[in-house]
Amino acid sequence: MADRYLHLTGTAPGRFLTRRLGLPQPAPLRRWTLETPHLDGPLLHLTAGASAVTGVAEALRTSGLTVTERADRPAAIVLDATGVATAAGLGGVHAALHPVVRSLAPGGRIVVLGTMPSPDDHHQAAAQQALEGFVRSLGKEIGRGSTVQLVRIPVARIPGGASAHAAGSTLRFLLSPRSAYVSGQVIELTSAAPDSGSDPAPITDPAAPLTGRTALVTGAARGIGAAVASVLARDGARVIALDVPGAREELERTADRLGATALPLDITAPDAADRIAAAAPDGLGILVHNAGITRDRRLANMPADRWASVIEVNLDSVLRTTDELLKAGTITRGGRIVATASIAGIAGNTGQTNYAASKAGIIGLVRSLGPRAAADHGVTVNAVAPGFIETKMTAAVPLFIREAGRRMNSLSQGGLPVDVAEAVAWFAQPDSTAVNGQVLRVCGQSLLGA
Repeated sequence: MADRYLHLTGTAPGRFLTRRLGLPQPAPLRRWTLETPHLDGPLLHLTAGASAVTGVAEALRTSGLTVTERADRPAAIVLDATGVATAAGLGGVHAALHPVVRSLAPGGRIVVLGTMPSPDDHHQAAAQQALEGFVRSLGKEIGRGSTVQLVRIPVARIPGGASAHAAGSTLRFLLSPRSAYVSGQVIELTSAAPDSGSDPAPITDPAAPLTGRTALVTGAARGIGAAVASVLARDGARVIALDVPGAREELERTADRLGATALPLDITAPDAADRIAAAAPDGLGILVHNAGITRDRRLANMPADRWASVIEVNLDSVLRTTDELLKAGTITRGGRIVATASIAGIAGNTGQTNYAASKAGIIGLVRSLGPRAAADHGVTVNAVAPGFIETKMTAAVPLFIREAGRRMNSLSQGGLPVDVAEAVAWFAQPDSTAVNGQVLRVCGQSLLGA
């Protein structure tokens, strides 16, 4: 369903009326297209004090933007605050950004680079943790469709430029139109990269970085799942699209459109992992757990079967099939597992105790399994947590609740399925090895939850 309010605020009378009434004024978001793959304008590279890392400039140059230390109208600003280790040092953050923040182009990006708070130095820990509050607050006031993020880089990994490449995929994503609906997020890069058994093959075609990889997407017939399958196919992956047999016709249409393979299968079936393995005899490089259901009712009115079905589809089947596919070696070394959580699993939601429990369970899975899967199988495990995304399901939500869902975020609008899909594709990148155990909210910095 079209967002008529967003359209209204794009007109002169609409802007005047909403400004006079003090109503939200969302800016249309610029998303990735083949014709406009990059932001328009230079990237302003700043430093707060002395940098604690090396190789940042090299990583920024892979963004496709012209990197400079002075610009009148930058499309993006990257502030290296890795060296901020005291409360007084936070003044350098203000000094660097205060003079230039108003000059950021509409739809621009600000990325602050920090390091992990130290368990041994409480002054450094306080200063680095302060950056999180700073970034989340700036994201809520920046406006005009712009976004703000914090990326924490483990300093021990940086010397010699060893991690500049590892940070590259994250910076390319955050500094591009692909991250249009991601804001106010904290991303922690890991210093323990998965052991893939050999060096990953170089990306020969940046426009198709997933070439040679097989990806399986569950719940792929429609909505977010179909968008994920489409973006992975766009990026070169061979896609297996899985959904329940009852959605066979829609699944096959999606698969035919993408040149993918349709796999009608109930993910809760006892032999689901075996059938997935049979459909991918050469193994899976990417596994996306997207299938999910809702059976909403308040707990006092919720029968046991409504509780059990949601837990089974959204969580238990993910745990079971992941374990079996890892054990069998179906997910190959260097592989990527991406699951779909939800802001409901972070903030909770009335009438969704079962759904919120299942999605919080996904977050627990990712945080626990990520480090072990990297060490034991050479595989990363991450999750996306969508907020209000414009789908057929949200179109059926009552008007006032739907409007509240759209406006209660820093971008004052709902996201699109492709926004979630772009985040999944970033997790799936061959050079996203340092991104593991992360839960990325794709919610426009929703006011709900952390």
